[in-house]
Amino acid sequence: MKNIINETAIKLGVCYYPEHWSEQLWEEDFTRMKEIGFEYVRMAEFAWTIFEPAEGEFTFDLFDRAIDLAGKQELKVILGTPTATPPVWLTEKYPEVLNASQEGVRYSHGSRRHYNYNAEIYHTLSKRIVTKMVEHYRDHPAVVGWQIDNEINCEISMFYSEADTLAFREWVKNKYGTLDNLNEAWGTVFWNQTYTDWEQVFLPRPTVNNSQNPHQSLDEKRFISDSAIRFVKMQSDLIRSLTNKQWVTTNGMFGHLDNHRMTKDALDFYAYDSYPNFNKIIEDSSTKQLRDRKWSLNLSTVRSMGGNFAIFEQQAGPGGWVNRIEQPTPRPGQLRLWTYQSMAHGADLLLYFRWRTATKGSEIYWHGINDYHNLPNRRISEIKQTSNEIKTIGSKLFGSSYVAKTAILMDYDNEWDGEEDKWYGSFIGKSREAWFKAFQYHHIPVDIFNVHTETKLDDLLKYEVLVYPHAAIMTESTAELLTQFVEQGGQIVFGSRTGYKDVTGQPYMKAFPGTIKELVGITVEEYTLLNGWQENPDVRLFNKKLVETFGFNEVLRIEDDDVEVVGTYENAFYEGKPSLTKRKVGKGKAYYFGGVFDYEIATMVLEDLQVTDYKDMFKLTEEIELAVREKNGETLFVLMNYSKDEQVVELKQEMTDLLSGKTINGKKQLHAYDVVVLK
Repeated sequence: MKNIINETAIKLGVCYYPEHWSEQLWEEDFTRMKEIGFEYVRMAEFAWTIFEPAEGEFTFDLFDRAIDLAGKQELKVILGTPTATPPVWLTEKYPEVLNASQEGVRYSHGSRRHYNYNAEIYHTLSKRIVTKMVEHYRDHPAVVGWQIDNEINCEISMFYSEADTLAFREWVKNKYGTLDNLNEAWGTVFWNQTYTDWEQVFLPRPTVNNSQNPHQSLDEKRFISDSAIRFVKMQSDLIRSLTNKQWVTTNGMFGHLDNHRMTKDALDFYAYDSYPNFNKIIEDSSTKQLRDRKWSLNLSTVRSMGGNFAIFEQQAGPGGWVNRIEQPTPRPGQLRLWTYQSMAHGADLLLYFRWRTATKGSEIYWHGINDYHNLPNRRISEIKQTSNEIKTIGSKLFGSSYVAKTAILMDYDNEWDGEEDKWYGSFIGKSREAWFKAFQYHHIPVDIFNVHTETKLDDLLKYEVLVYPHAAIMTESTAELLTQFVEQGGQIVFGSRTGYKDVTGQPYMKAFPGTIKELVGITVEEYTLLNGWQENPDVRLFNKKLVETFGFNEVLRIEDDDVEVVGTYENAFYEGKPSLTKRKVGKGKAYYFGGVFDYEIATMVLEDLQVTDYKDMFKLTEEIELAVREKNGETLFVLMNYSKDEQVVELKQEMTDLLSGKTINGKKQLHAYDVVVLK
C-alpha cells in the first residue's frame, strides 16, 4: 500500500459532506481539520444529484469550491463515485434500476442502496457520471483517490428485480452450459424440480414451506457476489482508463460478497468501516464476551484481503439513526484505543466518521467528531491527542506487517451454504469466535485466512497452527493441500460437520468426514443435533475436567492405530465414545473434535498445541490485547487495554515506550482503555 497512496507514515483524516452545510462553514471546517492534524478528507459518495441535477446536465461548482478550499489547507481529497444512491429523476424515469423483494414487489426510492447491479441502463448511467467526474477531477492536485460507490451490499444483499432474474439465467447458462448439468448440480430430481427450458430458471422464489433448493441458493449467493464485483470492476476499469495518478478502492465488508476477489480484481487496496461500539453486536451471553475486541476479529478478516488497508469510517462518537439506537457514547480513552486497534491490525490510512453530526436525514444521531453546535468537546481533544501521537510513531507502524503464527481458516462457499443449512451454518461463527477468544486471551496473535482455489501450500506453511472448524464443503484438492501442510510440520484443528459436501452443496457418498477422513484417521459413527429436549452431553478432554457440549455431537470411530483419543463423551447414550482425536501425520498433527467449539474447549485444545507465544517477554492480563508488527527487521509490540479498569502488565525484558520515549522494564500500569507501543 506504501507506493499506492504515496505516503511514508500513517495519516489521519475525516469524512465531510459540504453539500450538507452552509458554505460559510467550509473554510473554518477545513482549517480546524488541519489544526487537529488531519491530512485527508473524504466526500461526495452520496452527491449524484449535486453533480447531475437533471439527466445529462452536469455541474461541478459546489464541489470545485469545496475541494479548492480543502486543497488550500493542503488536505488530500478522496472522492466517492455517487452510485450508492441514484437520484429521484433516475429511478422515476428508469424504475427497472430499483431492487425488489423476493415476492417481486419493487422497492420505492428512498433510504439508500435502493438499486440493483444488473439493470443495463444503470450501468450506462453510472459509467457516464463516473466518466464525467473523473475527467473533471483527474488533474486536480488535491484529489488523490476514488472510493467506488459506498459499502457494497450494505443494507441489503439480496436482489430479485427482473434485471437480476434475467442476469441470473445468463449466469447459470454460462456456468453449466446445459440443462442436464444444471439439473445435476442443483439436484432437481428431488421434489420434481427438473428444468426442461432455460426460461423456467429464476432466482429462488417464495415457496409453500419457505424452503429453497439449497444448491440453487448457494449459486444465488455466488451470483450476487459476481454481480456486485462486476459493477465495482466496471467503475474501477473506467477510472483507470482515464487516469493513472489516482488510486481506487471501496469500503465496507458485507454479506454475499467475495471481498477477497473484489480486492484482487478491482481495487488497489481495501477500505473498512470500523464501529467497535455496535451494541447489537457487542452484547451477547457467551463466555468471555469480546465486546469491542470483536472488531479485532473483523480487522483480521480485512487484513486477509490483501495486507495493509485503510479505514474510511472510524467511529468518532455515539451512533444511531432516528429509528434505531446502535452505539452508546464512547468512554474516555476508547476513541484513542479503537484508533490504535485499527492501526495494530494493519490500517495505514484512517478517516473518522464524520466531521460534524448531521442535522438532517436518518443519521442525525450518528455523531461525528463535532456536535451540532461546533463547540469544543471531549472527543475532539482525545482525537487531537491521538493525532499528535501518530505523528511520533506513524512512520514506524506504516507498512509494517502483522506477525501471526496461527490462522483461522474461512471460505465463502461454507459461509453462504451455511445460511441455508442450519445443521452447521450457525456453528461456523460460534466456533470461529470461540477460537479467536482463545487466541486473544492467551495473547497469541492470529490471522484470518481465506481458503480458495488458488491457495498454495507456501501460503499456509508460514503458520504453525490452522483452525478450520466446520468446513462442510471441502474439495479433494483442498483436503490434499491441508494434508501436505500437516505432513510438513503444521498442526490443524477441525470441528464437526467437516468435509462431507462437494462444491454444489451435495453430500459425498463417503463416510464422514469425507475428504479429510484419511488425514484425521477417523469416521463418524453417528451424530445428533442437540436441540434442548435432552441434557447436553459433557466431554472430558485430555483427562481433565468435564465440559458441557452444545449444538452438535458426532460420535467418532477410530480407523487407524496411530489415532490418539484425547476426549470422550459422558452422560449420553454414547458415553465413553471418542469426541476428540489427535493424529500424528508426517511431521505434524491433525485434531478432530466432533462438536462445536466454545471458549473453554478451544482453550484446552490450544494448550495441547505447540504454538509460539510471548510468555517469555510479557505477563499480561486477559483484558490486554497483544499485537505484533514487523518492519525492516524491527519488531513492535502494541498493548491495548480494553477494560474500564487499570491493568498492570509486566515486561520481562527492557523495552522502549515509543509514545513517551522512556525505557521501561518490570511492571507498568495501563489506565482504562490505555495503549502502549513498545520496541
